[in-house]
Amino acid sequence: MFLPLADQNPHRRIDTPYVTFALIGLNIAVFLFTTGLVSSQAANMNALGLGLIPAVITDKASLAPNLVLVPAQATWLTYMFMHAGWMHLIGNMLFLWVFADNVEDAMGHARFLIFYLLCGFLGGGLHLVLNTGSQAPLVGASGAISGVLAAYLMLFPRVRVFGLAFNIIPITIPVWLALGAWVLLQVFHLFTAQGGDTAWSAHVGGLIAGAALVWLFKMPDVGLFGSRRHLPVSVPRIPLPRRRI
Repeated sequence: MFLPLADQNPHRRIDTPYVTFALIGLNIAVFLFTTGLVSSQAANMNALGLGLIPAVITDKASLAPNLVLVPAQATWLTYMFMHAGWMHLIGNMLFLWVFADNVEDAMGHARFLIFYLLCGFLGGGLHLVLNTGSQAPLVGASGAISGVLAAYLMLFPRVRVFGLAFNIIPITIPVWLALGAWVLLQVFHLFTAQGGDTAWSAHVGGLIAGAALVWLFKMPDVGLFGSRRHLPVSVPRIPLPRRRI
C-alpha cells in the first residue's frame, strides 16, 4: 500500500543512531549466514533451529536432535534476527532504517535497545498464545519493528514521510496516515485470518507492546503526540536592589 523511504524528522538528542545501525547490520549478517548464502535445505534447518516454534516452547512437540542449534528458550531472541527471504529482510530493514533512528533519539541508545527487544519478546508472546500448537517456526524482526512503529506514531504523528504509494507513485504524506493505515491492515489480517503465511499476531503483539512501553522508555523531556515537554529549570535567586523610601 505504502513503502516508506525517508522521513522529515531531524535528530534532537543524539548525533548517530548507533543501535539502529547495529540492529540493521546484525539482521543482515545473520540472514546472509543462515539463509541468503546457504542452500535452501540448510536455510530451512536454520529456521527450525533458530525460529520460535510455539509447540516446542509449550512442550507439545520437540525438534530432532540434529535440528537443535540453541536451547528452546533462546529462540525468543534468535527468531528476531532470522528472515525467510530477501524481500522479507529488505522490507523490515527499510522500516527500521526510516523510523527507528528517531525513536532511538527520543529514548537514548540503551533504553531503545531494551525497548526494541521487549517488543520482539512480547510480539512473539502473543503469537505463541494464539498458536500454542503450531509447529511452524516464527522468524523475522517484524514484532520488534511493529513496536518501533507504534512508538513513532505516538511520538511524531505530524511528521511527513516520503515513499511510494502502491510501491510505484512517489508521494509525501503525514506519518499518522501512513502508519495508521498500516496498523489497521495488521489488525484486519489478524481478525480475518487473511494474508498468507505472515504472522499477523506477532505484528499486533509488537504494536501493543510498543504503544504500552513508549510511555516508560521515552526521555522525560519528550512529549507524546508531537508535543514537547519542558523540564523545570533551576533559576538562581538574585537579590534585587533595595530602594529606600
